Amino acid sequence: MGIFSFLHKHTEFFSAKDKEQIVQAIRNAEKETSGEIRIYVESHNSMVNVIDRAAEVFLKLNMQKTDERNAVLLYIAMKDKELALFGDEGIYKRVGADYWNNAVKEMIGEFSKENISNGIEKCILHIGQTLKEKFPYDAATDKNELPDDIVFGK
Repeated sequence: MGIFSFLHKHTEFFSAKDKEQIVQAIRNAEKETSGEIRIYVESHNSMVNVIDRAAEVFLKLNMQKTDERNAVLLYIAMKDKELALFGDEGIYKRVGADYWNNAVKEMIGEFSKENISNGIEKCILHIGQTLKEKFPYDAATDKNELPDDIVFGK
């Protein structure tokens, strides 16, 4: 441990079991669709608008580079108690704004019960079902275009 190790302290938002639950939910959801789902978690939103921050992260993670433009980012700022779903143009056009607003409301309901990892899992599975309907899996062409791990910011 270095003398300045406190400067790099990383907050653990999830237990190892919670992380595995979330990653497994992503893998399960993506088995039946060409769509991609990513989770980005950080302490604070460095921007005023949570959607703007989610869009910035989406681009930073190169999520716009999927073949069918069907990637979805779940962005969470834990200490700010903010979250957003950001869908690329392919999926967004097929489901519309009400879909995303309702999914966020459902997640907030779970989060308000202090059930964060289960809320994330339910959201992933819900989005996965929608991606399956709109972008079904094709064994001949489908590939995992983005990593399934949770990305942790500052």
